[in-house]
Amino acid sequence: MPDLLNSAQLLALAKTINSKHPCPSCAPLVCPGWESLPSVFNPNSLKLIGTLRVEGTDDTWDEFHPKGTQIWSADAPIAVGFHPYNKCQIYQCADCTRLFLRYTEYGGYYVDERIRELNPDLIAL
Repeated sequence: MPDLLNSAQLLALAKTINSKHPCPSCAPLVCPGWESLPSVFNPNSLKLIGTLRVEGTDDTWDEFHPKGTQIWSADAPIAVGFHPYNKCQIYQCADCTRLFLRYTEYGGYYVDERIRELNPDLIAL
């Protein structure tokens, strides 16, 4: 079971990573906003290191957008406790240590694995 992280812990973790350029292993995954996990993704390139999901709690669909962003905005805040971050796990590139947020969107007729690069400047405390 991965460690459960709060906003402060997530920010501290994100600030420890100083990877400026993606390596060949994670370059296809680097995106400032949410994107579908690309089909060229190598699952062995990322390792699970933490979670924001509190098991056993009711799903919350409320989003946090105080500056008028929306879920797909590249500058949308990363707000622990709000959708979709309350469903996320934190992954790290096995080669360059870059961090990513991942969650699974379950639609009526589809399942979509989504990924977003973890930007410490966007974490809402």
